[in-house]
Amino acid sequence: MRYPPLLTDLYELTMLAGYLDEGMTEKHAVFDLFFRTNPFEGGYAVFAGLEPALDYLEGLRFLPEELEYLRGLGIFKPVFIEFLREFRFRCKVTAPPEGTVVFANEPLLTVEGELAEAQFVETALLNIINFQTLMATKASRITHAAAGAPVIEFGLRRAHGPDGAITCARAACVGGVRSTSNVQAGMLYGLPVRGTHAHSWVQAFPDELTAFRAYADAFPDSSILLVDTYDTLKSGVPNAITVARELRDRGHELRGIRLDSGDLAFLSRKSRRMFDEAGFPEVKIVASNELDEFVIDSIRSEGGRVDIYGIGTKLATCAGSGGGALGGVYKLVAVDGQPKLKVTSDVAKATLPGKKRVLRALGADGVMIQDVICLEEDNEPFGGDTVYDPCNPLQCTKLPLKTTLHELRRVVMENGCRTKPPETLNTMADRCERQLARLPEGCLRFINAHRYKVSISGRLNNLRNTLIDQIRKE
Repeated sequence: MRYPPLLTDLYELTMLAGYLDEGMTEKHAVFDLFFRTNPFEGGYAVFAGLEPALDYLEGLRFLPEELEYLRGLGIFKPVFIEFLREFRFRCKVTAPPEGTVVFANEPLLTVEGELAEAQFVETALLNIINFQTLMATKASRITHAAAGAPVIEFGLRRAHGPDGAITCARAACVGGVRSTSNVQAGMLYGLPVRGTHAHSWVQAFPDELTAFRAYADAFPDSSILLVDTYDTLKSGVPNAITVARELRDRGHELRGIRLDSGDLAFLSRKSRRMFDEAGFPEVKIVASNELDEFVIDSIRSEGGRVDIYGIGTKLATCAGSGGGALGGVYKLVAVDGQPKLKVTSDVAKATLPGKKRVLRALGADGVMIQDVICLEEDNEPFGGDTVYDPCNPLQCTKLPLKTTLHELRRVVMENGCRTKPPETLNTMADRCERQLARLPEGCLRFINAHRYKVSISGRLNNLRNTLIDQIRKE
């Protein structure tokens, strides 16, 4: 898939033209991409979108018709249009692998190279990483609520356009939702495709039983019957049991039923009992209808017997408190070797200057303790070292003595080329599952989640304070 270079904000182009006029395009620059608040008022996020971002960076070039369009705007000089003709991305990119659990205020992507190239890609990288990380995080919350029950992504018809629907299926898989109803996404990403039938199928026949029989005839080994068109317990489930018996007599088995309305906890319990008593304990119960992590948690807490969850609107739109957008930002942190700092009236929004590493402290049991951001040239922090809150320089703590520090990120692109082949989505989803299991107690709560510590080293804290003082004096 080609991401066109005009998928950008106009100011990226005007700044690029200005840098060319000022002879600044080749200055060495470092940018960090990060977010300031965990999404959904939760305790973490799941990093996603890296491979599509690298696809964009590797393929970045302007086609003749795109240059003609820019020329026709009448705001750019001919010399700038010619500059764009040979424009390529040749920077270094550092990032965690997709599926990594990440937190607010720590650098995710770091882009290092010529100022023109590193600046221009800001908008597209934020567009790709923000949405996919938000989507993967929502998916991980839903799969956690499902407690091991499979979840299917049903969001195509409610997603934000065709591109949003394809992206949703991909990112949801990184977060643990490993199948989709979206056939195009299934082909593109090798995802298992799943589905049942609509209420209109039942309504198109003279009666419900005839509709069920016709569907079972067409798909004798994969039928999942939608049982709530008329009356779930008095009509839908009894008719599905009749069809299950008829299928078994012909050497086939009914795969399952789907509940799409009503009290899903109550209906799933009753349906389970009816199928068990009829001799069909293996028939699966699928639930759908405006589900999210909170509804799933409620169904389970009330003794619901749902085997598979189909999640549409609330996943595809990332609905929920603190959802809707991740709010990632892309900030300049160094130019020509000099650390740079953005300072506002809100101290918490001051950026972290300089080239940095992100280290993850693990306990002897493998549980994540906290993350530490330090300068690239720092000596690695040790247990007992004082580290500081990135949002409040007055707050500090000491690293626990018995910890093991691991590098969270790696170089994923050098001179504009990938350093290793892309991973599979299942590899990313497995990584996400392992890391979620290592979070401290409380981080996975949906309400009042535990705040995982992200700290900065003493040298980075001192550098930031020094730059703040210099800016104030100036």
